[in-house]
Amino acid sequence: MLHIPLESICGIIDMAREFQSKEEVVLPDNPSSPTEDWALQVLADHSEDYSVQAMTEAIGEMSQRQRAELVALMWIGRGDYDLEEWETAVDDALGDYSLRAAAYLLAHPMVSDDLEEGLLALGYSCQD
Repeated sequence: MLHIPLESICGIIDMAREFQSKEEVVLPDNPSSPTEDWALQVLADHSEDYSVQAMTEAIGEMSQRQRAELVALMWIGRGDYDLEEWETAVDDALGDYSLRAAAYLLAHPMVSDDLEEGLLALGYSCQD
């Protein structure tokens, strides 16, 4: 079913988990003004972060089908699609999502957990 080696997916999960563990979002109890609400979601520049570079390179080396499967795996893991809709999810991920898969995945705070859940739904595990 998967065109991505399990070791590659598990490596991406590990890189995503490492990156996201560095970036805890700290929300102030009370913003000092309503215009500061946007500051709660500001993204830091991570172009020099090794985890981001390694994950971006690993995903960039994949075929478009593999990148689409990675995005679809996250969608299955977070419940956007059922297991029976696997091919539909992959088809929906082809194009824009697969072209910018690394950035898209890194923008989701639970990506490592969602990818892991998607793997479990498909009958795979990084623990094997």
